[in-house]
Amino acid sequence: MFSSRLARAALLAATLATIPACAGKTEGADVAYVARDVESLYAEAQRRLDRGNTLVAAALFDEVERQHPYSPWARRAQLMSAFSYYIARDYNKAIQNAQRFLSIHPGNKDAPYAYYLIALSYYEQISDVNRDQKITEQAQTALREVNRRFPQTEYAADARLKLDLVADHLAGKEMEIGRHYQRMGLWLAADMRFRNVIEKFDTTSHTPEALYRLTESSLALGIPAEAVKYAAVLGANYPGTKWYEKAYKLVNKHAEGVTAS
Repeated sequence: MFSSRLARAALLAATLATIPACAGKTEGADVAYVARDVESLYAEAQRRLDRGNTLVAAALFDEVERQHPYSPWARRAQLMSAFSYYIARDYNKAIQNAQRFLSIHPGNKDAPYAYYLIALSYYEQISDVNRDQKITEQAQTALREVNRRFPQTEYAADARLKLDLVADHLAGKEMEIGRHYQRMGLWLAADMRFRNVIEKFDTTSHTPEALYRLTESSLALGIPAEAVKYAAVLGANYPGTKWYEKAYKLVNKHAEGVTAS
């Protein structure tokens, strides 16, 4: 029952993320120490979770482990605590508890879910491309780990989908920086950023623009043969895009008769 609940939660992660941020978030909610038998304590934690009192549920699951550390229930409570924190959007505590579960029970049958929960907790924190992308890179690493360790699971299937979105996000950051360098006239620095996109993120939606920007940068750097090359690659792979039309006009105007390098 525990495993099936977690599996359903993983498959419905997008739905779970729609729970209002305030659900169960009683700031500073403390669970006073009252000695209780493990079954009733765990049942109360589960009841609070089912009602949406996620932080209280997490604290109660933590209490299961604290009061009954050698019980089989403690192992379940560790991961359920991490799950409760994830639903409460306390992603740092979700990651910490899932990592602690893995450090104590690395070979447990629920280890795939713990790895997946860590990846989800990083993924949910991905910010817009105008901010530092450290969290995005951590999400990418964690998602890759899920896919590497458990390639045949439903967790890996979802991780692969999310990896595509993460790559697109990281490529978008490279593009944002590259365009900024272009506006400042730092053409070589811009060129390096756009190269990163076509070399590391060539399957993302940003590739056509990156090729066009490389055409621009190459002309600005006085390398028209390189500009013609990038325009040709753009035309061969993305012939119907606005980026190819712009690149075609650009090389016809500034590199007419030049052969691609």
